[in-house]
Amino acid sequence: MLRTRGAAVGRRLLRAALGLGARLGPARAASGVRGQGWLQPAGHDTGVKVYNSLTRRKEPLIVGSVDAASWYSCGPTVYDHAHLGHACSYVRFDIIRRILTRVFGCNIIMVMGITDVDDKIIHRAAEMNVSPASLANLYEEDFKQDMAALKVLPPTVYLRVTENIPQIISFIEGIIANGHAYPTAQGNVYFDLQSRGDKYGKLVSVVPGPVGEPVDSDKRHASDFALWKVAKPQEVFWASPWGKGRPGWHIECSTISSLVFGSQLDIHSGGVDLAFPHHENEIAQCEAFHQCRQWGNYFLHSGLSEDVFPRCLPALLHAEQLQVRLRHTKQAVKAALADDFDTPAAMDAVMDLIHHGNRQLKAHAKEPGGPRSPAVFGSIVSYVEQFFETVGISLAVRQSVSGDDSRATLHSVVEQLVQFRLQVRQFALASGAATREARRQQLLDTQPLLEACDALRRDLVAHGISIKDRSSTSTWELLIRGQKTPNRRADGPQHRPVLT
Repeated sequence: MLRTRGAAVGRRLLRAALGLGARLGPARAASGVRGQGWLQPAGHDTGVKVYNSLTRRKEPLIVGSVDAASWYSCGPTVYDHAHLGHACSYVRFDIIRRILTRVFGCNIIMVMGITDVDDKIIHRAAEMNVSPASLANLYEEDFKQDMAALKVLPPTVYLRVTENIPQIISFIEGIIANGHAYPTAQGNVYFDLQSRGDKYGKLVSVVPGPVGEPVDSDKRHASDFALWKVAKPQEVFWASPWGKGRPGWHIECSTISSLVFGSQLDIHSGGVDLAFPHHENEIAQCEAFHQCRQWGNYFLHSGLSEDVFPRCLPALLHAEQLQVRLRHTKQAVKAALADDFDTPAAMDAVMDLIHHGNRQLKAHAKEPGGPRSPAVFGSIVSYVEQFFETVGISLAVRQSVSGDDSRATLHSVVEQLVQFRLQVRQFALASGAATREARRQQLLDTQPLLEACDALRRDLVAHGISIKDRSSTSTWELLIRGQKTPNRRADGPQHRPVLT
């Protein structure tokens, strides 16, 4: 059980909600000589044989319960757009999940962990001058939309790392208490690999040697890996018994999986590039925490260069996704125009198509020969030009009409948001105190409001909106394809375009 206040109750409630009951897992019987001493589980034989990375051969797929087969899937680290490697992996496992469910009658309970705090997220957020939380939320939603476009079924439940920090801390404390991890004076916590003995390396034939460590490393052994990282200056952090810091990568999945499924897991899936060290370290952590001989029964890995799928499958998925998006856009535009000529909704649908196409072009910009589906891109460009010509806008000739205030027409929700932010900022900056000391105290009291306004301004940049504050007004502009729309000014109840 996870040792944290309310964690045991929370896990029981979540397991009950998913229909898992209070099962601690099926009994296991040794199955003779297998890869790294694998134990064949006892339970429901699905009648399927799967290639198990733990044994490097096909094994009968036996799950704890046909009504609630447990499956943990490593989710994305949300610091950028999903790429075709993600698409291929999730599509393959989605097919397997559908087959197990619809052909062999297994009720799959799938949990996916979302890594929403990580070195890559922190670095990318700093580059974009936005908060890590805002960046992670943006790309998490982008990932979910991509999976929906590929018809990949969502997991039973998503669990984010940042929403389970107390449980992760408790999990680390349990590993320390069981003698498999140690804290350092600097505030880091490491897994002691030597405590695993010859049990480490279930997914690899030969465990790779450790990479070079910095001279100031506080590890006992070079091969030890981080469970908790001390916070660096200006980084996001959480309080812990070892000081301010954040979780290591591997401990996140171990905690999230254990939170729902307990000490035994039927199926674990992910890309073959995650087998070592990520999945190997998950195994080490879970078996150290639960003090069990075998935590995960089946590890399914999606191959890369040696995969059975033809090499042209990225290209096929890419083209299909774009075609689906174009077809849906056409339907959405026609429906909007049929609804009392709702041109703003039609424009939103077209701009979303443009955004999606640009994202795909950017992903393939470095590939030899350019985009993999030029015909689809050509269809998109033709449709966009046709749409704008329909409403009297030629993309080939830049139009300029003196006094044309239609350039300043932007989404009303952005106007209201900027106006509200301006009012909050003006309230925080207003000085009604008589004495210097009173004014200083007033400024201290309202400082959190100003910081919130600044944070909102930075976060909106990720969505293409730039806000500039002046003495008594705030102007904003929408950034599209590196160009700016005319400014709008929020300086009171009325919103007027700034004359240029």
